[in-house]
Amino acid sequence: MEQKGIAVVLTTTETREDAEKIAASAVERRLAACAQVEGPITSFYWWEGKMERSEEWLVRLKTTWERYTDLEQAIVEVHPYSVPQIVALPAERVLEEYKKWLCSEVTG
Repeated sequence: MEQKGIAVVLTTTETREDAEKIAASAVERRLAACAQVEGPITSFYWWEGKMERSEEWLVRLKTTWERYTDLEQAIVEVHPYSVPQIVALPAERVLEEYKKWLCSEVTG
């Protein structure tokens, strides 16, 4: 079943420059209506058999579910990680005016 509505997509990367590149690329290509870069944040995770701790930058992008697959592919194309975190969450409740704006900015 295809989801409808708004998706909030999260990814992280090692540098602010990479995070801004991902954000700008997605918005310029109209795959996301807007994106925020936040950080630095501290991430803990398992990688290649050992626990890692690293400083990263969070990118939060807003799009429609119809554009999610294209956005995911665009992130993979510019992301420096071999296995980037790309997580999409449904926006359960959205101000109607914001939703209309977002949908008008994301073209497909």
